[in-house]
Amino acid sequence: MPRIINGIKEEAVEHLREGDLAWKDRRGTAWVDLQPLLDRIFLPLERILTEAALAHSPRSVLDVGCGAGATTLAMAKRLAPLGSCTGIDISEPMLNHARRRAATDGADNAQFLAGDAQRFSFATGSFDAIVSRFGVMFFDVPEAALANIGRAISPGGTLTCLVWRSWEENDFMTAAERAVGPLLGWSDQPDPDAPGQFAWADPDRINQILKASGWRSVEIVPVDIPCTMARTDLRRYAHRMGRIGMVLPDLDSASHDSVSAALDAAFAKFVTDDTAQFQAACWMISARSATQRL
Repeated sequence: MPRIINGIKEEAVEHLREGDLAWKDRRGTAWVDLQPLLDRIFLPLERILTEAALAHSPRSVLDVGCGAGATTLAMAKRLAPLGSCTGIDISEPMLNHARRRAATDGADNAQFLAGDAQRFSFATGSFDAIVSRFGVMFFDVPEAALANIGRAISPGGTLTCLVWRSWEENDFMTAAERAVGPLLGWSDQPDPDAPGQFAWADPDRINQILKASGWRSVEIVPVDIPCTMARTDLRRYAHRMGRIGMVLPDLDSASHDSVSAALDAAFAKFVTDDTAQFQAACWMISARSATQRL
């Protein structure tokens, strides 16, 4: 039988350790290199998320899984001069890039913390709102993570986040793995309950996680957001992002060529004229922390 470590199968723990290292190395570097492109692609999501969060008039916001800082900086800009936004992430390459962006923009009300939000020792009640764009799906124990984050927020504070819906509903986001998975011996789909991009695809599970971790007034609403990128950027995106971007540089020449050809063919259907287009099928999640602390 597999050994259990803190309630998690040993192989899952190893997967998580590898994932953490990836964000601190090759995957984090890819996000930094592609930051201008990714910001353009996900700008419609950023706008929807920030508007939803700002509807509650926060002054001090925590951005969970802030990455290279796009959402943190967008929130900080909207909150200036009286409010602030703090981003937290495990990826030092992405955080260093985010700090450089903040300095360049003169965003003195944007700060960045290095750490795992599941275990970070936040000052109790130091924020009045939490936001996250695709940052909450990677916790190994999500109930513990959301409880810890909840302690960082003042009573009655808000949680607003975007997460991906299912693998089946996001054909662009899964096109690469569908196409090259068979070539690389990968299984058809990831474990739906394992930490990862689609870990929060099930709204019933989301509801259970949030309520178990002390959040109330949970609302989970489907949103379908049109996204685009230039045709000239598509190949770079497909070859650098996700699991494919992690393994492609290490393949032998013949395998590299086969995978590259499969990627090009898989993404061709999303291109019309000079633009790649897709729908981001997401859940918009909102919740409030308990009005009193036990």
